[in-house]
Amino acid sequence: MDNIVVIGSQWGDEGKGKIVDILTENADLIVRFQGGNNAGHTLVVNGKTFIFHLIPSGILHTSKTCLIGNGVVLDPEVLCKEIDTLAKENIFIDPNRLKISKKTHIIMPYHKLLDSAREQYKSGKDKIGTTGRGIGPCYEDKMARIGIRAGDFQNLNFLKQKIEKALIEKNILFKHLYKIEPVSTEKVFKQIEPYAKRLVPFLTDVSEEIQKAQQQNKTVLFEGAQGTHLDIDHGTYPFVTSSNTVAGSAATGSGSSVRNLKRIIAIVKAYTTRVGSGPFPTENNNEEGNYLQQKGAEFGATTGRKRRCGWLDLVILRESLRLNGPTEIALTKLDVLGGLKEIKICTAYEYQGKTIYYPPQEENALENVKPIYQTLPGWEKDISQLKTFDELPKNTQNYIQTIEKLLNIPIKIISVGPGREQTIWR
Repeated sequence: MDNIVVIGSQWGDEGKGKIVDILTENADLIVRFQGGNNAGHTLVVNGKTFIFHLIPSGILHTSKTCLIGNGVVLDPEVLCKEIDTLAKENIFIDPNRLKISKKTHIIMPYHKLLDSAREQYKSGKDKIGTTGRGIGPCYEDKMARIGIRAGDFQNLNFLKQKIEKALIEKNILFKHLYKIEPVSTEKVFKQIEPYAKRLVPFLTDVSEEIQKAQQQNKTVLFEGAQGTHLDIDHGTYPFVTSSNTVAGSAATGSGSSVRNLKRIIAIVKAYTTRVGSGPFPTENNNEEGNYLQQKGAEFGATTGRKRRCGWLDLVILRESLRLNGPTEIALTKLDVLGGLKEIKICTAYEYQGKTIYYPPQEENALENVKPIYQTLPGWEKDISQLKTFDELPKNTQNYIQTIEKLLNIPIKIISVGPGREQTIWR
């Protein structure tokens, strides 16, 4: 039995989807354990691009079972659209292939309305850059004990009662603070009812499914969304997501014991990107940043927003390593760096007159650090079709080995392109 957790170690968009898709070949269950459809995982298989927001990335392997855990917040309309989109590609999903925890919280229409109204109400630097998908308000209801859970779909009368209860406070906000029309229970119920009926057959006890697999010595692959530094507790607060993105959440977000999490793979993009607002010490607002943005096709899979780009930041990665305890790194999009004469790595920060090797913990302190760089020679060769580490240019090998040495962790998977076959194993 080999339980594997895949997490993003930067601000998301590291290429987790591709790595999960590859690892799925040797897995039996694939479990999504946190986040919502504010995450987008892009896969390229046989030249065709697939983008998933809720369905685990392993779904393209038709013999595998995918689970959506209790730590996820699920928009039923988005999930049904994903299922229908895959059906058009002759990839059919039934309750044997996709199962949803009855404890998974549901994103309701009023969550999305509240999310958008709240962001529009803010101004300037107060804007978080939310995707407006209702993620935060759904997690808020979860903590306030008024959330709608997938299991509620089994009892429509109970579902309607919970909707009515959840709307009491929200309608006061809509009417008196945000100056928009209150929402009726009946309208929301009619919107959600067809999706509820459709998804009931997919509901299951995800904890039990995982336990059975582990008892049979099967491999369970846990898939995270977003990145470590968007974690609600450990990220660059307040510019973070609304869930815990670190490896430990694989246990709480799926109902599995932490003792079963044996292999943890940290996905590291060969440079750094960030979508939306928030501090970004190594951001390149120059020709090199534009080069990375264009060559790396750095646009958000969910929003289409242009990603901010910059050099690899080892200070951020050191924090990720101590938070997640990974056993190895998968380095992605290494091919994008090809063509640069010089490549910089941020090895430390200058902060308040001192050199520091981990991020300062105070809110927005990252806005006041100065990166300290080590400069390495770049390479001209296109590496996207190379199959082994020894085939890589010496400067490329040096870049990889420098990262390993400075972080003291092995890089075992190297992605040199979006396709499954564009992967080097060490």
